[in-house]
Amino acid sequence: MPAEAPRSDVFHGVALRPPSTVMRLARLGSFFPTRLSFMPALLRRLARERWRLEVPRWALDAGGYGHAVLTLRSGVGDAVYSLVAFSHELDPALRSDRVIAEAWDATFVLYDGVPDDAEIARLGANAPLQEAGRFCPRDLVLSRANRSSRVFEQVVESLSRGRQPDRAALTAIGYLMRTTAVYGNGKFGIADRVRLVERPELAGPFQAEMMTVYLIRSFVFRLVEHLAESRARERGDPGEGRRAAPLDRELKRCLGIGNATGLGMAPFLVNHPILLNNWILARETALARVRAQPVSPPSRERLGALLARARRHCAEWQVDDRRQMARIEGLREDLERLERRLAAPRSAAGARWDALYRWAERSLGLEAQELLVSLLLETHPEEVDALCETMGAAERTKLDPAMTLGRLAELIAEHYDWALAIDLEEPDRQRLFWYVSEEKHEPRLGDRYREAGAEREMPFAVARDVQDLAGKLAARPRHETVAAFLADEPGLRHVVRRIQTVALFPYAEIRDSLVDAACLPIDLLRCKLSFFGAAKYDPKSDRWTRVTMFQGAPLPEELDEAAAADWCFPAFGAGQALPARQTAPA
Repeated sequence: MPAEAPRSDVFHGVALRPPSTVMRLARLGSFFPTRLSFMPALLRRLARERWRLEVPRWALDAGGYGHAVLTLRSGVGDAVYSLVAFSHELDPALRSDRVIAEAWDATFVLYDGVPDDAEIARLGANAPLQEAGRFCPRDLVLSRANRSSRVFEQVVESLSRGRQPDRAALTAIGYLMRTTAVYGNGKFGIADRVRLVERPELAGPFQAEMMTVYLIRSFVFRLVEHLAESRARERGDPGEGRRAAPLDRELKRCLGIGNATGLGMAPFLVNHPILLNNWILARETALARVRAQPVSPPSRERLGALLARARRHCAEWQVDDRRQMARIEGLREDLERLERRLAAPRSAAGARWDALYRWAERSLGLEAQELLVSLLLETHPEEVDALCETMGAAERTKLDPAMTLGRLAELIAEHYDWALAIDLEEPDRQRLFWYVSEEKHEPRLGDRYREAGAEREMPFAVARDVQDLAGKLAARPRHETVAAFLADEPGLRHVVRRIQTVALFPYAEIRDSLVDAACLPIDLLRCKLSFFGAAKYDPKSDRWTRVTMFQGAPLPEELDEAAAADWCFPAFGAGQALPARQTAPA
């Protein structure tokens, strides 16, 4: 079970940033990955515990179709997990980012143990069906992916002729395949979360899903090399073009796994308030701890090196979305200012990182402020890494029926002043409504005044519900209990429970209206994806984005503790992300 989250709000005089500052959509939508994110946390564990990759089954034909098994084994225990991968022939016209697609280039299952022939046959009959398949508790994660139409074929063709592919094209895209879904936590008959929480390697949030994506990355590298070798043999050209080249290790590090994420992810942060609180609380606690640290010459040098890397990373970050590209350009300018600030004559002895952070709050935009948070956390891993163990949550919210209405009104005034301040008489303040599409079974946003279906909206109009509750509380005796009140007003039970929860978990509530016409769901997506560890956000609208996962991450054969600890903000235009290693490939 996860450790209890820290409760102290002050570290050596540095207070945690208050929820009123942090829990705003604009700031949440400016988050970057940190050391606490789930991908780097997973790789540090895999390195620390000496997990090793094996490939016990590789049954792909010359066209790259068939199945394979990639297995991770713990070096300190008996834990074993296998990615069972199926590669399919797909009509390019059917290749889609949409979660509702029915065919993919590859489908995957993360399996508990190593599957035998019978289990591979069972999975081969069901994994290609994804949601329509039948699964069992040994199946931990279900996923699927498509080849990049822009670079996958180019890479195979180049390697088949003994040449490395064009580096600029690869780094511009960042992946060879992209997933369109990674399902865990009991969906479609796979293992329930309760089966995994007692396993240290999978107890943290989304660790099974991140392990799956990391193994998919290894499968993709082997797939393109397999295809290149097959093509070179079939061509049979004499001379230099006869033998395929393996994909260069530096180029492999340039590549992650793409992911297309839409509105389906957005409700998660609203529906899991305690989990959201614990994620944010760990991040804010880590920041306060680091801000309280003295600025030593080694830590200043370390931050300077990280900042230079982050500047290169942002220089390579190009998107088509005009709004996000304008933010990136502003971020680049702010990072140049931050670099000049860091290079200025050193402050008086005893200066702490808090001074630099406070300067950034006054002088830089939100993107640069939150990138600085990520960099500061990298400078003091000893203050940060243990907080990963506090980020899980049992998510059991209980209503307190004995609370008086007077106390409930006090909690509203203390934690929901932002909701009371919204003028709901203004139509745009509640123009949107969230619902689940009956046809596609996906979350959707509708216009309350132009579209039908608002009567089926999801309970995301928190400000409206809080104002409704506050108005009715004003007409009741302060000494009356919540139980008596809800006997008359059962429709307000959900908002009463939410208010009581936020009183105990202050970072549990997003302090903006999610039904306001100005709400940008992309901010919710980026917040969650930053905790995954995804980077290079590439919005395609304000409702879906592409990202890259594990870009810059060390390969399994080079996964030592030093490599696993230092791959944030990978930058490739000026050189490789990690030092070259002479380790034999797995």
